[in-house]
Amino acid sequence: MSRSIKPKFTEFDLPAGRIIANKYEILSKLGGGFEGEVYKIREISTGIERAAKLFYPNRNEKDRAVKFNAQKLHKLRQCQILIQYHTKEGFVFKRTPVTVLISEYVEGQLLSKFIKSFPGKRLTPYQALHLLYALTKGIECIHSLNEYHGDLHSDNIIVNKFGLEFDLKLVDLFAAKESKHESRRFDILTLIQVFHESLGGAKHYAKQPVAIKYICCGLKSNLILKKFKTAGQLRRHIEGMDW
Repeated sequence: MSRSIKPKFTEFDLPAGRIIANKYEILSKLGGGFEGEVYKIREISTGIERAAKLFYPNRNEKDRAVKFNAQKLHKLRQCQILIQYHTKEGFVFKRTPVTVLISEYVEGQLLSKFIKSFPGKRLTPYQALHLLYALTKGIECIHSLNEYHGDLHSDNIIVNKFGLEFDLKLVDLFAAKESKHESRRFDILTLIQVFHESLGGAKHYAKQPVAIKYICCGLKSNLILKKFKTAGQLRRHIEGMDW
C-alpha cells in the first residue's frame, strides 16, 4: 500500500474575491516568504480589514510553525512594534488543509520601498538615527521578555508613519536554532545592518560622520557587540548623542 505524499506548495497566489475559512474575503496579496504568503483580507461579517498569513503545509508540519508564531506573538503582545495576533483559521487548497493566522492589518510601506523614495535612495544620518532608535526600542521590548525577533531586515519592517519619529511594525518572527542569548546578539547586529543600509551602505560609508561610524563599526560583529551588549545599551547611547 503506497503512502500518501503531502503536496509541496511554493505558492498559493489566491485571487481577490476568494473566500477563505467561510469568514474572510481576499483583497490583495501583500507578500510571501519561506513559510507562506500574506494577504490583506476583509472579515465578511464586520467589514474590518485584517492580515492573513497562509502557511505552506510542507513548511508547517503538525502546525509547528503556526504554533510558534501564534504563541510568540501572544507572549509579546505588549510590544507595540509587533503585529497583533488575533486567531487561527483553516481552509482547503487543492484538497489540502492549509492553516492561516489572522492578525491586525497595518497600512504602510516596507522599509526597503520607503527608503527608495528619498533623494539618493537613502536616509540622512539624522533620519537614519531616528529609524535606528525606533527599531532599538522595539527590539529592547522583545528582549526584555526573554525573546528575540531573529529575522530583521528592510523587507520585514513596515513604516506605518513618519514625521518627527518613526512608527514601525515588524513581521515574520524566526525560530532560530541558536540559544536565545545568541539570537538576541544577532538581533543587535541586524539592527545596525539595517541602519547601515538605510544610509546607503558601503558605497557611502566613508563619508559618514564619526558618530555614525562609531555605531556601525564597519559592520564588524565583534566590535559592535563589544560596544553594545544589549539593545538597551544601544538605545541609551543614541539618547545620549549630541547633535
